[in-house]
Parts: sequence; structure tokens; C-alpha cells
Amino acid sequence: MNTEVSKRVEEIALDLTSHISVVDTAGEVAVAERIHAIFSEMDYWKKHPENLKYVPFKNDPLLNRKNVVAILKGEKAPSKKTVILLGHFDTVGIADYGDLKEFAGQPEVLMEKFKSLELPPEVKADLESGDYLFGRGLFDMKIGDAIIMAIMEDISKNIKEFEGNLIYVAVGDEEGNSGGMLSAVPELARLKKEEGYDYLALLDTDYMTSEYEGDENKYVYVGTVGKLMPTFYIVGKETHVGESFKGLDSNQLAAELTRKINLNPEFCEVADGEVTLPPITLKQRDLKPEYSVQTSKCAYLFFNYATHTSTPDQVLAKMMDAAKECFDNVLRDLNERYEGFCKLAKRPYKPLPFKTKVLSYEELYKLVKAEMGEELDKRIESLTDELLEDRSIDQRDKAMKVVELVHNLWSDKNPVIITYINPPYYPHIFIEGKNEKEKNLLNAVDEAVNTTKSDYKLVYKKFFPYISDLSYGSAPKDPAVIAAFKANMPGFGKLYELPLEDMQELDVPVLDIGAFGKDAHKFTERIEKKYSFTVAPELVYKTVMNLLK
Repeated sequence: MNTEVSKRVEEIALDLTSHISVVDTAGEVAVAERIHAIFSEMDYWKKHPENLKYVPFKNDPLLNRKNVVAILKGEKAPSKKTVILLGHFDTVGIADYGDLKEFAGQPEVLMEKFKSLELPPEVKADLESGDYLFGRGLFDMKIGDAIIMAIMEDISKNIKEFEGNLIYVAVGDEEGNSGGMLSAVPELARLKKEEGYDYLALLDTDYMTSEYEGDENKYVYVGTVGKLMPTFYIVGKETHVGESFKGLDSNQLAAELTRKINLNPEFCEVADGEVTLPPITLKQRDLKPEYSVQTSKCAYLFFNYATHTSTPDQVLAKMMDAAKECFDNVLRDLNERYEGFCKLAKRPYKPLPFKTKVLSYEELYKLVKAEMGEELDKRIESLTDELLEDRSIDQRDKAMKVVELVHNLWSDKNPVIITYINPPYYPHIFIEGKNEKEKNLLNAVDEAVNTTKSDYKLVYKKFFPYISDLSYGSAPKDPAVIAAFKANMPGFGKLYELPLEDMQELDVPVLDIGAFGKDAHKFTERIEKKYSFTVAPELVYKTVMNLLK
């Protein structure tokens, strides 16, 4: 990349980093306004202010956050060909910096302070090398925003020789619930319809790092991993601890589910030789509100489940099979232990009465609906209205309360595991070259990688491996898949909204070309300057131009 653009990338990156923009704080609003202001100072947007706008978050009354959309229209010849560029400007918190948190957005000052700290050898070596810059959000991902902004500024200076269109969407809340992107998707769908844009690709500039110790590759990713959160609402049988074998401990069932599923490669997905990480628990707890010598009746847990190929209904089916196996295992172990206890106590042994039962939320709902009719829907609606007003409850816990309500209304009080899907949902996008747009994207990236001369080993792979807003560039189109997904996400459409129709309308292939650095979400977060300021911008620029050719 030419020296002027590289310098501009660094300048904008440091500017944005100086504005602390922790997710779910007013800082997100401030940095959105700063991005808007930087564009407003550029000649093209002075001349075309109508191509720069805010897109408010949907349902964000406390903060009134907003995205920024900047459109660049080439003037060489009429063209509807358009590349969407994506970046997020929110960051994780700064508490991990301790006494240095006031300097988290000031790389030069922060690095000077770091010199007096005891740091891991690799971090210390990078600090002393002069090749890295440290700071919260610089790596994840204000450097990525800066790359897009600097490239658009450079192209805009010679707009009469540029053919095609660029739309940059700068979003907040990527580190939270993706409220920014979910609010931006309908706007992109509207622009496509009203302006007739032909969206060629959605290009994110989120960060890139080593995938394993000793990895010297620098990656470009085509496609993205998906994420689901399969969840288990577990109903056991409560009892007094003095009569412990008369009950079924929900915590034991939860523990067996964790043992079976957590980090188990059996649930990895392989596509084109690339492998997802196995599921991992994000929460596990019982639901007993007080201390007492009554055993826990109910528990729940959910997993982060990465996908390359599986749809929500397929993942749910795998989890239900796992739950049945775990339920069987617990009952077998429980009976073996009870038999052993009976021998020690010289009591007669009789098999315990509990039976394995696993239902999906959809199955539970249908069973209760058959008993209650329309009254069930009224009760659910009343609860969801109440939950919507309560901002002290996490979104996942709100869904759980819906399941809890429906189960409590059921006449069957026997132990059961209810399996469902928690928000959020990030669809995977697998670029196989199955249509013209996918082929063009693969060719554009391949040419960009092969023509960029650097000291780095450049490699392009399928599937950006980190959860990101890229997932909202498309959605499954099979009506049966969508119906099963909606039916098994309690409160869908009210407690959790997803613009599925707009995502299906976009249906755009995706990729990520990011800056290189280390330790995202750690206080030692840092970028490697040479790659990030020169090579990554060149790859982004070449890929965009190749797509628009």
C-alpha cells in the first residue's frame, strides 16, 4: 500500500482508539460520532452529505446508540456493483488494565507504563521491539475500521476514475448482542431494493492472529463460522438430603451433560479440511433460590456450539441424542450406587422409579397446548411482556423463564430434560464456489493474495474462526429449518428478534481481511505495525478492486 494510505490508517486508528467505546456504554455513541465526523471532513462527503448517515439501533432506549453508514459511488461509469465493508467500533471493557485503565486508549503512554510491569516474555519482547502498538480496541478492531476509512478516502480523491460502489457499515455492540449489525441489516436490504445495488460481497476487517503456537501464517478468511447456543432445562425430583435416593438431583444430570459435551471433538464439524472448536459451557447452575437441605429440582446449562455445516434443527437433534444418553448414564450410575448403599446398609434393593425423558421445547409446548389451548399463549404473552420491561434480567435467562413457565403449567411432573436454542444465533456461511458470486469472490481473494508481495506467508482459508457480524450477511432459506429454529427458541420474535427475511434477501458471500496482532480481549492486546499498516490495507484494496472488475 502506498505510504500516504499507510500513514492515514495509523492516524485514524490512533484517533479512534483514543475514544474509549466499551460495549453497552455511551462511549459507543461518542466513537460513532467521531467516525461520522472524520468522513464529514473528507471532500467527497462534503460534496455528497446525503451519502453519510446514522442508522439508529432498534430498541435501545437507554443509550440511543447508532451505526454509521458511508456510501461511495464511483463516477467513471454507471454501475450497480457494490461491495459492503464492515467494521465494529465497540470494545470489551477496560477493568483488566487495573490502575492503568485511564491510559487504555493511549498506546504510547500505555507502552511506557508497561515498561515497569512484570510481563510474560513474549509480551515484553514485542513491547521492546518497537514493532507493536498496544491499546484497548486498537486490535479488536479500530485498526480494521481505520483500514476501511483510509481506503475509501483514497479512492474518493479520484472518484471520477472509480467504477462501482462501496458501502461502509460501522456498527456497535458486536462484543455484546450484535444490536448494531441487526439494526444495519434492514438498512442494507432497503438500499439494495431502492437503489438496485448488486451486492458482490460483505468484507469485514476484524482482527487476525496466529491459530496455534509457532504459527507464522497470515490469514485471509472466506466464509465464517456459525454459532448456536443449545440449552438444557433440567427437571429432576427434589428430596430431603436425609432421603437422598428418593430424589433425582438435577445437578447430577447437568454434570453428566457437561462431561459428555464439553470440549468433545465428537461434536466438531469438518468442512474442506477445516475444523470447528468443540462446544464449551457458557453457563451451568441450579435454580434453587435459597439454601436448604432440599436437593435441587431444576438446573440449566448452555453451550457455545460452533458450526460449519449444521443447521439449528440438526444441532438440536444431536443435543437431544446426547441428553438421552446422559439421562440413561445417570440413571444407571444412580441405581448402581443405590444398590451398593443397600448392601452396606443391609436393606433390600429395588430399582429406582425414574425414567429417561427428553423433549424439545417445541414438543413441550405442543403437549401443554393440548392441555390448555389458547390460555397457554396468553400466559406466555403476559410473561414476555413483563420480561421485556425488565432490563435487569439477561436475555438467556428471559428465555429460560418462558421454558420454566410452560413446564410448570404441564400436568406431568416427572423428571425431564427440555432442550432448546438460546439467543443469539449466528449462521455459518460456507463459500463453496457454488454460484457466480462465490466463484468471483474466491478468485478475487486468490489474486489479491498471490499478487501482494511481502515478507509474510499469506494464506487464505475457509471460515473466519471467530464469532462475528459477518454471519448476518445471509441466513438459511429452507422453510422447514427456519420453522424448527423459531419453534425451539422461546420468545422468538419478541424477546429476541432476528431480521431473517432481510438476511435472506442480502444472501451475500462474506470474507474477513484483518490486521495482525495478539491477545485480543487481554490487557496486552496489540497490533503488529508493519503488517497492519501496509499489507492488510493492500489486501483489502486489491480484493475490493478485483471484485468490482
